[in-house]
Amino acid sequence: MLAHSPHQTKEMANEPAKTAVLIALVTGNQPLAKAEEYLLELASLADTWGLTVVKKFIQKLPHPHNATFVGKGKVAEIAAFIKAEHIGYAIFDDELSFAQVRNLESALSCCILDRNLLILNIFAMRAQTKQAKAQVELAQYQYLLPRLVRMWTHLSSQKGGSAGMRGPGEKELETDKRIIQYKINCLRKKLAHIAQQSITRSKLRSKLIRVALIGYTNVGKSTIMRLLSKASVLADDKPFATVDTTVRKVVLQEHVFLLADTVGFIRKLPHTLIACFKSTLTEIKEADLLLHVVDASYPDFQEQINIVKGTLAEIGAAAIPAMFVFNKIDAIDQPVQNNTHDTVQAMVTPMDVALRALEGQYKDTAAVLPTVFISVLQQWNVAILKEAIAKAVAHVQQNRYVPSSF
Repeated sequence: MLAHSPHQTKEMANEPAKTAVLIALVTGNQPLAKAEEYLLELASLADTWGLTVVKKFIQKLPHPHNATFVGKGKVAEIAAFIKAEHIGYAIFDDELSFAQVRNLESALSCCILDRNLLILNIFAMRAQTKQAKAQVELAQYQYLLPRLVRMWTHLSSQKGGSAGMRGPGEKELETDKRIIQYKINCLRKKLAHIAQQSITRSKLRSKLIRVALIGYTNVGKSTIMRLLSKASVLADDKPFATVDTTVRKVVLQEHVFLLADTVGFIRKLPHTLIACFKSTLTEIKEADLLLHVVDASYPDFQEQINIVKGTLAEIGAAAIPAMFVFNKIDAIDQPVQNNTHDTVQAMVTPMDVALRALEGQYKDTAAVLPTVFISVLQQWNVAILKEAIAKAVAHVQQNRYVPSSF
């Protein structure tokens, strides 16, 4: 597994400090506030990987600088801060080319990460099952392969000089490429074998209705999974708490179904990860019903909804009926009052008006699925959520073998 940028794999005299600065560009007509919002998300990713963000840098340019991503003056400013504060990492909110990483390492004298590599590192840290670990490792090598520049001869020791791995007079770069391509092929075969086993298990449970929790990362999917299934699933208030897909049998109002907690989506999710996790995302593609969980307290949740929908379309799951579940309504600026443990107070407030407007906007008119507003933390409307899911599952069961109105 890769721990740092592929350009930092040489032994370091000292472990870099667990501090970081974040860098973003504002290009085109993008508002500055949006760039700041994106850096907050990047800071959350850095925190998940165990780094402390010390400062954020934003520069407005027509387009990224070919050599250093940001301009020379901004590079000098960042370098001075990193040197003065002994910063260990500089993290960029976009994908960097090899040349940019090389130039930035020289100029900033610290470890350089782009957004893609940071996400890959988090996935590597979170992966628990053999399948997820292999998927992440494959994505890392696919990220690395086009960036190889005479940095990976140490990998040859892992092959022990196997036949066909090094020819007379062969350049180190070509040897390293062959080693990594060999590893990619091995991982693909391993994942194909795991996928075949998953297909067998899927056939055994095909008679049960399948429901999948989907949504942007860190919206509360795993917490809802624990609530509905009583399963001991990790529910951490950090991005990508769930990398491995978890499936549990759930019974609601005598209706039995399988509930899958899937990996969260995110802005600029590396395509290598989407490709490698397609077998895991099969749980979504084969679902009868999707529970699209949304963080109601996030200012621009519509952008997150669009990102999730775009990813669903990319994996071929856009046509599956989806019920919107707006979570974290207790964290909205004007929190909903409640008289009982499970029911929102029956009084008209500005928040009620806002929630009713959202309900009309996000109701799936084709599927006639309700939009549910909950707070798992405060246990608001949990009974309403369970009832809505039970009714939807019952509808699927009744129409399993006949054309459905869904």
